[in-house]
Amino acid sequence: MSPVFAHGRLRLYLLKLLEESPRHGYEVIRLLQDRFLGVYSPSPGTIYPRLARLEEEGLVTHEVVDGKKVFSVTPKGRAELEARMDELAELEQEISQSVRDIAREVKEDVRDTVRSLRDELTQMAREVRQTGHEEQRQARDDFRAARDDHRQAWQEQKQAWREQKQEFERQKRAWKEQTQRLKQDWLRGVWGVAGEGHGSRDHDAELGRMLAEFVEEIHGAAAASTVSEDALATAQDALYEAARRIRSALP
Repeated sequence: MSPVFAHGRLRLYLLKLLEESPRHGYEVIRLLQDRFLGVYSPSPGTIYPRLARLEEEGLVTHEVVDGKKVFSVTPKGRAELEARMDELAELEQEISQSVRDIAREVKEDVRDTVRSLRDELTQMAREVRQTGHEEQRQARDDFRAARDDHRQAWQEQKQAWREQKQEFERQKRAWKEQTQRLKQDWLRGVWGVAGEGHGSRDHDAELGRMLAEFVEEIHGAAAASTVSEDALATAQDALYEAARRIRSALP
């Protein structure tokens, strides 16, 4: 799939969304997903860094509301939007055309499916009227067999989906276990090394222990409560901010 936004276009569209109303990062993601009928859904790794860069450029600012960063456009950001009104209008046309294309494709798929089913039923009814009693019964049997085949195929597809989901869960558990083992092996290796540079290694080990305890504490809290969309948005903001501050503190 080709990129939905050309270079620099997503940055401009984020300014436009924030100029319409102050929003937090997770809300921006949901707006884009809804705008493109679920076909395009940007990741937090796409949206949050761009919001941070816009803020560094002085085009947006934020305030913390209920634990979430709510971004809004600054006068400098509005000035850039006004200077790029023609480009923004062109972008809106491109997005509207993309959405219309998506809707048309979905509509055509549904229409073709309905037409095909109607044609099959019409043809079957014609054949039933033209045949005798035995042939009518055979036609009904063929219809039931085809229906059963479709039903069986659907059941097999559902089973395949279930197996894929189970495999995904198994891989996720294996990845988690491997990560835990690597973390424990790393901590044991750091604590077991003595001699020159031991103080620095102690600091590394202490940082690793702190991060491990933090992960366990947050994981336990999440498991003990229901994670709503607002809670998820707050967590994303907090984790992004914590990661940024830790990176800036490290040499």
